[in-house]
Amino acid sequence: METTLNILVVLATLMLAGLGLTSMFAPRRMVANFAIEPVGTAGLSTIRSVVGGLFLASVALLVIGLTTGQTQGYLAVAILMGVVAIGRIVGILADGFDKAVLPPLLAELVIMAVLITAHSQLSV
Repeated sequence: METTLNILVVLATLMLAGLGLTSMFAPRRMVANFAIEPVGTAGLSTIRSVVGGLFLASVALLVIGLTTGQTQGYLAVAILMGVVAIGRIVGILADGFDKAVLPPLLAELVIMAVLITAHSQLSV
């Protein structure tokens, strides 16, 4: 079980790293992924800083947990994923359902569940 949880955390870390690095260094590629349109340089800066920064900070917390065994950071990232998922649900309720929202919502909920489970099972 321990190995499986660590593999799942590594997979989540790699996914978030890919999103973070792409947001940071190729923000125009993220326009379609996030269904957002940056307005000028300030918009690109927001994708790099807010989106990329939050993903990469999450990666840092997960890497610390993976390398030290101190999994408290998993909970921080799980909270972040949970709040993002709540934002998507609020969007569905406020703006209407769009099937394009389901894959990222499910990914966020799965990552949150994996990280909470990993923390509870692997914490030192």
